[in-house]
Amino acid sequence: MERIRRLPPWLKMQRASGSNYSMVKNLVTANRLHTICTSGNCPNIGECWNSGTATFMILGNICTRACKFCATITGKPLPPDQGEPDRLAESVKLLNLKHCVITSVDRDDLPDGGASHWAATVKRVKEVNPGITIECLIPDFDGKTEYIQKVIEASPEVVSHNVETVRRLTPVIRTKAKYERSLGVLRYLAEKGMVAKSGLMVGLGETEEEILQTIKDVYEAGCKIITIGQYLQPAFGYMEVVEYITPDKFEEYRKAALEAGFEFVESSPLVRSSFHAEKHVKAGLI
Repeated sequence: MERIRRLPPWLKMQRASGSNYSMVKNLVTANRLHTICTSGNCPNIGECWNSGTATFMILGNICTRACKFCATITGKPLPPDQGEPDRLAESVKLLNLKHCVITSVDRDDLPDGGASHWAATVKRVKEVNPGITIECLIPDFDGKTEYIQKVIEASPEVVSHNVETVRRLTPVIRTKAKYERSLGVLRYLAEKGMVAKSGLMVGLGETEEEILQTIKDVYEAGCKIITIGQYLQPAFGYMEVVEYITPDKFEEYRKAALEAGFEFVESSPLVRSSFHAEKHVKAGLI
């Protein structure tokens, strides 16, 4: 299949500039924090940072995995920064956030995959920012429920874990992750009473039938929220885009997900798992 490189007209992104953008950038830099916005080359950084929001990435910016869709650095990470929870909590306070999204790199090098650091961070953000709601976008922790439970017990309002792609393409695109393991993570979250959420990229060569099956699989795992967005190659050397999905087709997927039973669906070309995440809390899901 021929690879397509030129962006279609519907994939226009807001310019990464402006006073709010600079404020968020300076705050993140001054507090030695990381965001998936920059590490993942997110196309929505201009819009999100200009609105004063960011998705914070804890446990450093070096991942132990090397997924072929993700621009995050791969290598040997540094030990967890014990001062990070305090700095993140204070940054959230300075930004006056009402809702905070936290994610992390994979830390397969740590005994608990970083779960203890996750829990400490969520608890500290809530202590410093009473009334805040938090979404945790977690790795799979190798499917070990005792580590997932540590995050749950820190009491975030939403816990998300992305399946990223369809079953057939998972071994090609995600290095260590497994499709069934990700569904198992979502199932455990739902069984424990959490608002579970997942995200899916399209345009990597999957079929429409595979997308609809993935939507069904994620719903049956107990998810209430799903995000569906266009995969964009973050840099040379990563998986190339096979197809740019039209906005009309994204709308079809949105309707299909709602018909499947999801309570909230984000489906459009520039949607990412944390895009407009504050709406998921406001949707009356929690």
